[in-house]
Amino acid sequence: MSLAFQELFSVPDAFRGVPMPGRTDVRILGDAVLAHGVPADSPALASFPRVYLDRLAGELDKPGPRKGVMPGVRALLDTLSGRADVHLALLTGNYRAAAQLKLEYFDLWRYFRGGAFADDAADRNALLPRAVAHVAECGGPCVAASDAIVIGDTPLDVACAKASGARSIAVATGSHSIEELRACGADVVFEDLADTDAVLAALGLPTVAR
Repeated sequence: MSLAFQELFSVPDAFRGVPMPGRTDVRILGDAVLAHGVPADSPALASFPRVYLDRLAGELDKPGPRKGVMPGVRALLDTLSGRADVHLALLTGNYRAAAQLKLEYFDLWRYFRGGAFADDAADRNALLPRAVAHVAECGGPCVAASDAIVIGDTPLDVACAKASGARSIAVATGSHSIEELRACGADVVFEDLADTDAVLAALGLPTVAR
């Protein structure tokens, strides 16, 4: 995102100090635009997602700190995707195309059938209702947003669940500790997702699907 912003607006390191975890790309960009005095009607803003995606595609192969799949994620997705009593959807603050690039790089995109992205709403708390609506539109189950369970690693993920009356499972593999995630009101908190059976229990699922 920094490289794209510099290319379009000649501002280096434009996102320094802008909080990112758990927020939508639209809101993150908006903060940088405001911080650096870019006019809200600048024509270049419309080009930002495209330039960002071009830059992202070129950066994915480069090494980076903590880059990789967190413990237990792949095993949990393998287990959940094979169950008839679960529907996996992706709710993320990323632009849809950016989320696809990132998850395809780690062979994780294939697990998700629908969801909601920064393209759907700038407000993170509006994404869960959008996600369940999109699932239903794509032939998935018709459920209320309050029936979903949000798994995430930031207090904003927990807040997103709370805004729709949904349950949340927080995992401390991101920038926030177990204590911070408990303090923000997550229903369940894990250090990581390595214990698949424990996560299934937290989801209210039997170990063997009925």
